[in-house]
Amino acid sequence: MARTLAWLGNSQEAESEFRSLLRFTPNDPDVLSGLASVLVKDQRQEESLLLLNQAVAVDSDRADILDQRGSLLLAMGRTSEARSDFLAALSKNPNDQTARARLDSFASQPRHELHFGSDSDTFNYTNAANAETLEMTSHWNSRWITSFAGIFYQRFGSNAAKFSGSVSRRFRRNDSLTAGGSVARDQGVIPRGEAFLQYGHGFQLSHTYFFRALETDFQSHWFWYRDARVLGLTSTAILYAPRDATFSVSVTQARSAFSTTGPDWSPSGIAKLGVPLGSRFTPNVFFAVGTEDFAQADQIGRFSAQTFGGGGKYRLSRKQSISIYVARQNRSKGRTQTSFGVNYGIFF
Repeated sequence: MARTLAWLGNSQEAESEFRSLLRFTPNDPDVLSGLASVLVKDQRQEESLLLLNQAVAVDSDRADILDQRGSLLLAMGRTSEARSDFLAALSKNPNDQTARARLDSFASQPRHELHFGSDSDTFNYTNAANAETLEMTSHWNSRWITSFAGIFYQRFGSNAAKFSGSVSRRFRRNDSLTAGGSVARDQGVIPRGEAFLQYGHGFQLSHTYFFRALETDFQSHWFWYRDARVLGLTSTAILYAPRDATFSVSVTQARSAFSTTGPDWSPSGIAKLGVPLGSRFTPNVFFAVGTEDFAQADQIGRFSAQTFGGGGKYRLSRKQSISIYVARQNRSKGRTQTSFGVNYGIFF
């Protein structure tokens, strides 16, 4: 009953149940561990640590309790003690994936990411289009991130290329600002230039509710085409759930101005759900709907569309990953587009 109450988020009732059990079995490691978990969710870390110390003293062979205490010590910033607990847990149970993953996290993290990507679009009314991407992202420290990319397009008989760059600065733990832009040899099928500015802020919601944290972003993105100008204003909310699952919603208002028409606003939105399966693979599904006025060769004028698709990221190793996606877009006037792509990443 006590663990069920804790799982349902009834912290006060769960704590009361666990303390009642302790009056009859004061040295039961499972009860001590359960009560410690409840106290951690209520931010009572020191009390929780005392209970886990008692549980380890009663049964020092319990790898799961050593993992629990190690995770708590890590959250409290006591890294060396946490490492000792994870090493001890692994010695008790060589197959302890939690301890192994935590110990791997102590190793120095890669600072640079090199990505190679390929994307293809097929249409029911014209020839296919392709793009290849080469991108380098560098995490110089906890505050500064830079990203540079080259994208090469083969679209509707034309070869175009775009070169972009951005820099991000984290001001506090939960605030960041990103600015960037691009220049292109457009060939009339991609924007000649782009610029964007993005602000992000994170919120800690609760350790007991289903959604644990919220990340919000607002971005202004300017596109300059040969025959049009577009401003996209996008608001994004990302909700973090247990087991690192995420649910995000983005809403965009795009202001388009063509050389032959006046300015016009059009809305669009996308929702995406990602749920990790194990420690290496995170699949996702998404759905988008809206109208567009973007002046690419395949998007001249307004059309409405519904897009649905999915993908996933698989961590091949600590220094390699691969991502894939596929999407289907149904447009007005009976037009369709099918997109798919793959991205390979190296971390060093």
